[in-house]
Amino acid sequence: MKKLFILMLALCLVNIVKAQWLPINSGTSQNLYDVFFTNLNTAYAVGGGGTILKTTDSGISWTSQNSGVTAMLKSVYFKDNTGYVCGYSSPILKTSNGGANWNSQIPGINNYFSSIFLTDTSTVYTVGLDYIIKTNNGGISWTNQSGSNTNSLNSIFFPDSIIGYTVGNEGTILKTINGGINWIAQNSGTNRLLTSVYFTDILNGYIVGFDLNYKGIILKTNNGGNTWLIVDSTNYNALLSVRFTTNNIGYIVGDSGTILKTMNEGLSWITQNSGTTNYLSSVFFINATTGYAVGENGVMLKTTNGGEASISENNTDNNLMLFPNPACQKLYIDLKQIKDFQNTTVSIYDIQGQLLLNQNIQQPQTELNISSFANGIYIVKVKNNYKTLNSKFIKE
Repeated sequence: MKKLFILMLALCLVNIVKAQWLPINSGTSQNLYDVFFTNLNTAYAVGGGGTILKTTDSGISWTSQNSGVTAMLKSVYFKDNTGYVCGYSSPILKTSNGGANWNSQIPGINNYFSSIFLTDTSTVYTVGLDYIIKTNNGGISWTNQSGSNTNSLNSIFFPDSIIGYTVGNEGTILKTINGGINWIAQNSGTNRLLTSVYFTDILNGYIVGFDLNYKGIILKTNNGGNTWLIVDSTNYNALLSVRFTTNNIGYIVGDSGTILKTMNEGLSWITQNSGTTNYLSSVFFINATTGYAVGENGVMLKTTNGGEASISENNTDNNLMLFPNPACQKLYIDLKQIKDFQNTTVSIYDIQGQLLLNQNIQQPQTELNISSFANGIYIVKVKNNYKTLNSKFIKE
């Protein structure tokens, strides 16, 4: 009787657990290009028409701030209450009070900027059309660090206070090891447009982009950019933003609602369900499981469990059989009616949607070691090129 009760509880919980990206109301239809959280509750998003939005309740509600401009705003970055915004045909905007007021700063050169980064509240870098500019006095003065022959640059990132990278058109990767005094070209191995760069430490970094046919590319380095490995360059839509939550786990967003996740330092990527076909311009995680993505037409998405694909009960197909159930040390999956095991994987999730196991299946019956799992209810997903099957088991 006890086991029957637990099984009925599992059926209810399976229908409740919807681990995925869910839409939240941004309050605007303007295209959004970047989002940045300063803590668990407070964030800023920027976009077309001079849009600056702020939330103080983890994205439940967003209020519009007065930017004083109508230009396309592309990038936002904060240190504490000090923030900067840059964009196309716009002055650089600065706030020292969490966005209550935004003041214009005119660097005195081409105001066509794509990305901005703060290493501290006084030291700011921004890149764009033919320029890398820097201030080390909170924007009182700005200096050009690149000269006038740099390809158009789209993203900048510093893993520490003096080592930085910027990427751009025609496969451009530049690196500085002295706070931007000098920038050295690195060999990307591609001539594609590179849109976003992110480093988890001074050695391990990632770059995404796309070609003229809007096919995505992912690059990876584990030696500070001395060499870049093209991880993938054929199977994805245009990729626009990359961010990692740990050394192993990272996310990419892009065209047509693309969201990708890696759990093995970028060596392989799994597509997640975004629920939208709008392009996604920026992704930001505030901890290991809670993340946000923004994009076209004011679309804004949130996940609280790492964006794992929705898990729902689907037991109408008898191909997926689990035994014993409840299980203790070993769990067996019987897939004897599946004919083709190419690209077939099995995944196990807990009831919070956390992925605990993921491995390939190459035969009709597979043994899984669950001895390390805590007692409770778990979801099993088997997926290949043709179908996805879900079921559940109890560990006791």
